[in-house]
Amino acid sequence: MICKLKRKTLLGIFSLALVLCLTACGGSGDQAPANGESKDKAGDLTVGVTSFADTLEPTEQYFSWVITRYGVGETLVKFSEEGEVIPGLAKSWSVSDDQKTWTFDLEEGVKFSNGKAMDGQAVKASIERTFELSDRAKEFFDYEKIEADGNKLMITTKEPVAMLPGSLADPLFLIVDASANTEEFASKGPICTGPYKVESFSPAQETVVVANENYRGQVPLNKVTFRCIEDQATRSMALQSGEIQVAYNLKTENLADFQGHENIEIQELDSLRTTMAFMNENGPLKDKALRQAFIRGLDRKTYTESLLGGGASPGKTVIPPTLDFGFDEIKDENAYNPESAKEILKQAGYVDKDGDGFVENKDGSKLELNFVIYTSREELGIYAQAAQTSLKEIGLKVNLETVSYETLLDRRDAGQYDLLIWNVLVANTGDPEKYLRENFYSSSKSNTMAYKNEKVDQDLDELAKTFDEEKRKDLVMEIQDEIMKDAGVAVFGYEKTLLFYDKSVQGLELFPMDYYWLTDQVSLEK
Repeated sequence: MICKLKRKTLLGIFSLALVLCLTACGGSGDQAPANGESKDKAGDLTVGVTSFADTLEPTEQYFSWVITRYGVGETLVKFSEEGEVIPGLAKSWSVSDDQKTWTFDLEEGVKFSNGKAMDGQAVKASIERTFELSDRAKEFFDYEKIEADGNKLMITTKEPVAMLPGSLADPLFLIVDASANTEEFASKGPICTGPYKVESFSPAQETVVVANENYRGQVPLNKVTFRCIEDQATRSMALQSGEIQVAYNLKTENLADFQGHENIEIQELDSLRTTMAFMNENGPLKDKALRQAFIRGLDRKTYTESLLGGGASPGKTVIPPTLDFGFDEIKDENAYNPESAKEILKQAGYVDKDGDGFVENKDGSKLELNFVIYTSREELGIYAQAAQTSLKEIGLKVNLETVSYETLLDRRDAGQYDLLIWNVLVANTGDPEKYLRENFYSSSKSNTMAYKNEKVDQDLDELAKTFDEEKRKDLVMEIQDEIMKDAGVAVFGYEKTLLFYDKSVQGLELFPMDYYWLTDQVSLEK
């Protein structure tokens, strides 16, 4: 991954300092006790989050992220604070000369939270279970066979897969004990290898995790409660009052809430996230002219810099400028230009015949676009409402439908939308390939907007087996350019990520791949 991350820590309020660094050995340098024990274990931590999952079954939707973020699940490979692929449950790996067989050497002495040893056979069973239950798995790679020999795991793919190690860092491939009662995973949490295990789970309310006594290292906390507080202002107030000690998904507008709160620290990171609107080509938006007019009617600079107070930067390509994949070189053919948008609509036959201020379809019927958004990220509603207002000015009627995140996923999978808001990590494997394939490959099951471009398909197939970084960059730039020429998706912006927390919480870190919230480095000051 070619990354240009900007990271800083705000100490107190608005004051800058060096970001907290996590080292491989952790805090004081003392040798960590084994088996999840810690002489320094102290207190309980409460974290304010937004609702994200209605089940803890990790193969459902994207809910494996919760398992990883909450310190329960671990993967063979993981990402560093700089976004680089580093060892996780696998201490090393190599690829064969024909680039089809990857061999992973697993860490020794790792146990699941139920005490069962993790070995090659257990990892094999876990990965095979993921492929059996998740439609998303084959978007990462398609294997010919998986073999295990003691603490070695061998994955042979049908074609070379350059990003296979990074693929296994996606939380979808977290390692579970597949021999356990997997029917209980949804309500009680999967049996994994992380420093914590699930004690209780109440969808849209809270998840409680406790120290895993079978963990191979130090577990600093007894219990951590992840409390769902959907409203951003309420989440901010809960941190101010001390009801919670950490708040995720607060924004730049919340900075003013903490003036004078010297006990609060704030980290900021230019993220790897893109916010966009999928445009379903199975409906009215099959017309490229309508898609072009839609995008040209979006004043993205005003949305990000004024309405979001600089909490994001204006959108253009599907990959943000934090990754070096040609952002500055790629031309934006559909930059904000409302007059051009009106002319495109007129030339394409979209005219306001009844004088209500909105254009009709070419056959004279009403043209109304249904925009599905979700509630747990407040800035998404701001984007959508602002877009609705902007598009009214060019004669497009957009109706907003607000649903939960879980419902939005169902609507996306069923293709039940004209427009659908999507906030996504674009380098979930350390590289944008899998994100591009999942959303823009014509036969991808996740591509429910019916986007199709033969050149994009060809480039993605080539990208999958290309190991050379410069060639990969060229292909990714070509793919982005094609998507923009097609007006294939409307990119709103690229958000900044902020982390607000009490100074008593030690070892918290913002990662560019935001899979890691609760780690074995997070502790409370005595």
